[in-house]
Amino acid sequence: MVKSQDIKKVLRNLADPAIAEHSARFFKTGKGEYGEGDRFLGIRVPMLREQVRKFESVPIREIQRLLISSFHEDRLCALLLLVQKYAKANEQEKTRIYELYLKNTKYINNWDLVDSSAHHIVGVYLEHRDRQPLYQLVESNSLWERRIAIMSTFHFIRKNEFDDTLNLSKRLINDTEDLIHKAVGWMLREIGKRDLGVEEVFLKAYYQNMPRTMLRYAIERFREHRRKQYLNGEV
Repeated sequence: MVKSQDIKKVLRNLADPAIAEHSARFFKTGKGEYGEGDRFLGIRVPMLREQVRKFESVPIREIQRLLISSFHEDRLCALLLLVQKYAKANEQEKTRIYELYLKNTKYINNWDLVDSSAHHIVGVYLEHRDRQPLYQLVESNSLWERRIAIMSTFHFIRKNEFDDTLNLSKRLINDTEDLIHKAVGWMLREIGKRDLGVEEVFLKAYYQNMPRTMLRYAIERFREHRRKQYLNGEV
């Protein structure tokens, strides 16, 4: 049986101090920054994904042990393993993975960790269920739980279901965190790829009150003339 310690041993053999130093800067680990105190081994994501495919048989309890690691790549590996495991799980196992995920959000504490997992687990699980857990997460004091809420709706968007994304976006219009502004803008842009009219109805109602970053992300794919109209408040 594969254990968390086996995975950690493999990952430490792949560690690269130069990559680790770069990652620490990239993910803002300095004092007062959003990733303050996070630690990196120095493994690029494609290499990490390659290892994940090799550990398909690892039990869920061992993945949970990996998820509570202080090293970023351990946690990312654990989340990618959960995503992989969830896709092939039966209904009972899917519920277990979903509940494990939400009980351990304090370890899902950077944007890449959220973005690589939330819609694959929380979004898929809630597709045919009550979406209320997302509305609880969006009111959280945790930046990462709020990002999990909006990013989970990426799954719904791909199914051409936009209501929850729009409702959560309204609640996040006045959020103070730039990483939330980017996530909301991104999800609005994804809606626009599928139905530009729906996105524009929302933007016309709220763009003047949006943080600039949120708006820029939302209109990134617009024609230049239309983009300037929104940026200049001329819509």
